[in-house]
Amino acid sequence: MGNDLDPRLTPVQRFGKELARTRREHDLTQVALGKRLGCSSSLVAHVEKGDRTPKPDFAAGCDQIFATGDRFVRLRRSITSPSGPDWYLRWTDEIEPSARVLRSWDPLLFPGLLQAESYARAVFRGGLAGTSDKSVEDGVSARMHRQLILDTETPPTLWVLFDEMVLRRPVGGPQVMAAQLEYLLAVADRPYMTVQVVPFDTPCTAGLLSSFIIAELLDGPTAVSVDSAGRGEVSAEHDFVTLIWDRYDKLRAEAYRPGQSLEMIEEARDQWKLKT
Repeated sequence: MGNDLDPRLTPVQRFGKELARTRREHDLTQVALGKRLGCSSSLVAHVEKGDRTPKPDFAAGCDQIFATGDRFVRLRRSITSPSGPDWYLRWTDEIEPSARVLRSWDPLLFPGLLQAESYARAVFRGGLAGTSDKSVEDGVSARMHRQLILDTETPPTLWVLFDEMVLRRPVGGPQVMAAQLEYLLAVADRPYMTVQVVPFDTPCTAGLLSSFIIAELLDGPTAVSVDSAGRGEVSAEHDFVTLIWDRYDKLRAEAYRPGQSLEMIEEARDQWKLKT
């Protein structure tokens, strides 16, 4: 799939844009494609413009003609079921691993994808009262497994924002914090990653409402995972994605530059080391 698609397109518009791009790549006119699909060229044109929702046989026919596996079937599925329990279950197993770009915001903790093992353990241990050691270790193991996407041959591009107070919050104590910041500096040096600190006195109070991740997918609509008060919500509904994306843009506009942010992380690491 081309990388020039606006991730904030509606699912119907995204299907149409991808259809038009793929059709041109195969040197087919709308008339020729309509004949092969058994429909009018007018219908093809309306689908490409995003004016009509394609039917299941239309999407399946496109995959057969263009030999695209189930790409168009998946794109159509995102039109009819953009959110719900299945999306939540698929986030760590399918959505996040297949993302081309991930953009995250965290007001309280370092993002899960960039947590050192000792820091993640302190986070889970400090969760609900009475949490068993097994539950803590299961959570840590799942978090470390999730981070494997960063070590693949084609990792997603990461844009990471977190609040300045996260550098100062003593999760697990000075030793854990120093190790976490050391780890963060090591991974932040990777070419596909940009880490920025948002000032604690930012006027963008909307960012205090929840943490979130925006996932741009190669063969599906942009999806968001929002975590508020320990409850997760995953959706690809266009209006909701646009709301979260606008919130992200406002936060990033308030953030320190990447170089300045790394200097702040280094300074915080040194301060925590002095306390160990």
